[in-house]
Amino acid sequence: MILEALGSAYGAAAARRRRWYERHPDARKRLARPVVSVGNLALGGTGKTPIIEYLARLLQESGHRPAVLTRGYGRRLAHDGVTVVSDGERVLADVDRAGDEPLMLARSLPGVPVLVGANRYLSGRLAEQRFGTTVHLLDDGFQHLQLERTLDLLLVSEDDLSDRPVPAGRLREPLAEAAVAHAALVTAGYPAAAERIGRQLGIDRAFRVVRTIGPPRRIVGGEPVVVPGGSRVFVVVGVARPDRFVADLVGAGWDIVGMLTFRDHHPYTRRDVAHIASAARAAGASIVLTTAKDAERLAVCDLADLPIAAVPLDAAVDPDEDFLRWILARLSEPCDT
Repeated sequence: MILEALGSAYGAAAARRRRWYERHPDARKRLARPVVSVGNLALGGTGKTPIIEYLARLLQESGHRPAVLTRGYGRRLAHDGVTVVSDGERVLADVDRAGDEPLMLARSLPGVPVLVGANRYLSGRLAEQRFGTTVHLLDDGFQHLQLERTLDLLLVSEDDLSDRPVPAGRLREPLAEAAVAHAALVTAGYPAAAERIGRQLGIDRAFRVVRTIGPPRRIVGGEPVVVPGGSRVFVVVGVARPDRFVADLVGAGWDIVGMLTFRDHHPYTRRDVAHIASAARAAGASIVLTTAKDAERLAVCDLADLPIAAVPLDAAVDPDEDFLRWILARLSEPCDT
């Protein structure tokens, strides 16, 4: 009962904040180049980082020079200005100054600057002036109302439809606020389901997101590791929604014989590595598998002879031709439309 009341109060406050910005458009700052926001209603674990990576590549291939503007949650050495994690040619910051997800993007997106800072407008100005950016990708931007955006893309799943605002549930805003998005990116098994979920949220356009996992890669060096189907694996995961990662591994045919979970953005220590190694041996696992995000933090540890590999998550929009055509058409529209 108390959680329900607190959730209602939180949701009402979030709705009031959004209405205030709608009534005061001058309070939003506008960058010279278009901004594509990728966000969500629920807390964490919705696959924003793989979608940002996918969008950056899609825009690069179409001739744009994208930059990623991100907050850098979980970084240990934050400061008030802008941290250039990557200038598009080199990775310039470590995990403590960048955060795990920005560092993942910096490593996987050659040619794409990645900038971290609480003030995304300041990051965007720097990207335009120093790197000639033609379009910004605003990571986790649905609630970042201080910055004007050309497109609001909202990542959702069917689970969101029955969820509630925190602390009663996992929603940052009431479901009704989803309707302001320009498009829903829906994790769904087939296109009709994506369209139905989009309609239920009041969003005119919906695209289906397809998630796939790639082959495991060594944390140090990045070489591919062959893990045959049926192999006994031990799982280490420190993300907001570990169940999704586990389901992906089960779907790949691996036999999960044990697991250790840590909080999101957990800074791994020597003691953690020793605990993981001991638990994996006790479970009779042939290898330890973890997320690409966890790998960024584990890579700074001395892993000794621990057999551990990261399993990358890829995301794409299906069909991507229609999605790209729609994105490019929206980006070419005049700013006041």
